Amino acid sequence: MTRTGLIAHPELTLLTAFAGLMFGLAYFAALKRSVTLLVGSKNSWLGPLALTLGRVGAAVSFLLIAAKLGAAPLLGGFGGFLVARALALRAERKAG
Repeated sequence: MTRTGLIAHPELTLLTAFAGLMFGLAYFAALKRSVTLLVGSKNSWLGPLALTLGRVGAAVSFLLIAAKLGAAPLLGGFGGFLVARALALRAERKAG
């Protein structure tokens, strides 16, 4: 009898978790930048809009690729993204 593990490819799950962490850090840095641009400039809304559409499009693309790899890589990537969110919130609390 062959027993399979809970996760078929744990290295792929860990890789997508790390990729989710890195992507999340870039995502939240771009979010901070777009908010700064939106608040700082009264007349220009094209730059923040482009950053927002780029962020959302990149997040959707990343999660779609992770979903194509399977449920465990998708959850790993999303978990990495959530860790990046927690790190970004912690850094913001310390800064401000």
